[in-house]
This record gives sequence, structure tokens and C-alpha cells, in this order.
Amino acid sequence: MKNRATLIAMVLMSSFGFAQGPKIEFKAKDNTIDYGTTAKKNDNGVRYFEFTNTGDAPLIISNVLSTPGFTIPSKPNDPVMPGKTGKIEVKYSMIPGPIRKTITVESNAVNYEGGRIPLKIKGDVIAD
Repeated sequence: MKNRATLIAMVLMSSFGFAQGPKIEFKAKDNTIDYGTTAKKNDNGVRYFEFTNTGDAPLIISNVLSTPGFTIPSKPNDPVMPGKTGKIEVKYSMIPGPIRKTITVESNAVNYEGGRIPLKIKGDVIAD
């Protein structure tokens, strides 16, 4: 009986090790989109951060916080199921000068501390 209880406990503990939860992986290298050098007259400032839920539970994007100069036109409102992809649309105001901005995604992803993921935008907007 003692061996059976020990075996059951070991099986339960090992199964917890395999449970991961939702994980988010962005397509952009280093979670950064490079606008390059662009002009306001030629560029509407819209870009997409594409991601995949590589975990084993639904991924929930609860909020996307932007810094001044950005708007977040869209984000997934429904949970992103394991293996599925989603995207977060961002729009920069295309003010001439260098672009060095951060957007913070709040989620239930277990592969980032507190589920907070920093996304970066860089580039240079030249005057028309």
C-alpha cells in the first residue's frame, strides 16, 4: 500500500512538470519591428506584431500599453488557442525623427515574468 501511494504521488508530481500553460512567441526578431528609414507621405505607420501560442493552454492578451506617439488599433479580444496565431496592430504617428518606442503587452503567458512582454519599434522618419 505504501509503494502504491508513493507511485501515485510520483506520477502526479511528474505530470505537473509537463503542464506549461500559455506561451507567446513573436515572429519579429528580438520582439522588434524596424521601420527602417521612411517618410510620412509614403507610410501610414501601421505594422503588425504576429505571434503564436506555443503553450498548452489558451493565451489571453488582456491589455496593450503604448507610449506616446502610438495607437493600438487592434489586438485579439478572444483567447488564442494553443498552436494558433494572432496579431497586434500598432500605428505610429510618423513624427519626423528617430523612432525608439516600447509597447507592453499584458497577458497570461508563462514564459515572460508577470506575463508582461515588451515589444520594440525602431527606425527613422524623414521629413516630407
